[in-house]
Amino acid sequence: MEIRPILSALMRSKTGAVLVAVQVAISLAILANALHIVNVRQAVAARPSGVAAENDVFYVNIQNLNRGSHERQLAEQKRQAALLRALPGVMSVAQTSQAVLSRSGHFTSMSAKRDQAAASAEVSTYVSPDSLIKTYGLQLVEGRDFRPDEAPEINEDVDESSPKVLILTRAAAQKIWPGETSFVGKTLYQGTGSDDPELRVVGIVERLQTQSAQTKPRGEYSSLLPARLTGGRGLLIYAVRAEPGQRDRLMQEAEQAIRTTSTDRLLVTTDTLEQHRKARYRADQGLSWMLIAVSTLLLLVTASGIVGIASLWVTQRRKQIGVRRALGARRIDILRYFLTENFLITSVGVAAGVVLALGLNQLLVSQLEMARLPPGYLLAGALVFWLLGVGAVYGPAWRAASISPATATRST
Repeated sequence: MEIRPILSALMRSKTGAVLVAVQVAISLAILANALHIVNVRQAVAARPSGVAAENDVFYVNIQNLNRGSHERQLAEQKRQAALLRALPGVMSVAQTSQAVLSRSGHFTSMSAKRDQAAASAEVSTYVSPDSLIKTYGLQLVEGRDFRPDEAPEINEDVDESSPKVLILTRAAAQKIWPGETSFVGKTLYQGTGSDDPELRVVGIVERLQTQSAQTKPRGEYSSLLPARLTGGRGLLIYAVRAEPGQRDRLMQEAEQAIRTTSTDRLLVTTDTLEQHRKARYRADQGLSWMLIAVSTLLLLVTASGIVGIASLWVTQRRKQIGVRRALGARRIDILRYFLTENFLITSVGVAAGVVLALGLNQLLVSQLEMARLPPGYLLAGALVFWLLGVGAVYGPAWRAASISPATATRST
């Protein structure tokens, strides 16, 4: 089949063809970028936190309304931790200053050299007198865990002292000392002042996400510091790792045990790391589903537009089709004519859509720091719209091919 007659027919009736091509172009640009964003968001939400068994970890949060002295708080913390460890099914307990993925906690400026103009990294700080490496099942790749004698007892209300050692994640260490491969024994500083505390690295863990779990490598800029703290905001958080399948039961038992064995006024709640993950990525999941819905709607609208235009053209060309049939055109010739016509229109729309998609992606990259659009999305999008065009026009094209010469040329 020659293409020239089809192009001539399209040039005589350009409005419908332009509308379809524009619709395909806009839909392809939006669809490719939307699915790219969905894939990026899902990859972010699926990132490992560094905790070995997330589904087995939960937190006991205790707010004591009658805290008492520094010594009394220390004794109460040790009693509560021992009580939780004694519950059947508990594998490990560690007091911690913040929970993973909880979106609530503390970042500290850390510098490789004293008196730097700017900090080397903003690092999330997990403070614990216990072994978070054991409780979370973190992968220690260099150095060692803390020793018990390295955890000072600090009253935050009156004492400005700090630990002398820390453990960093690999991502945080690489940010502070770019290009280095070994970090144990190195010294860093909390802040950029001349009198900021000095810390020595004793261990490196492969991964531990911050409480905010930001995107890109900064979501793993975390540190562990050994200390038992009193005063401050007075909120105690215990990370508890349960035996597989025992988490939900232990959450109830832990809360009940804390309440019934204390004479103080306590506010006790429990939550899970799984809940923190869902809350942290709820917006990402919502955005993904919204973009999927928009993409599906765009495909339906585009298909409906192609069907509508093709049906209109069939109605307008009934006599032309009848004449061609009378002159010997077969059904397959009529069908091929409409399919080829639609393929040409869709191809123009796809070409324009690729340009629009790249332009939209460049805007997202410059304004929102999005990743660049991989070529695979454009190729897949082009294929989808070519197939969509063929599928949408096939019905009207088949009806056109089924028109008999006598019926098509009958006067109305």
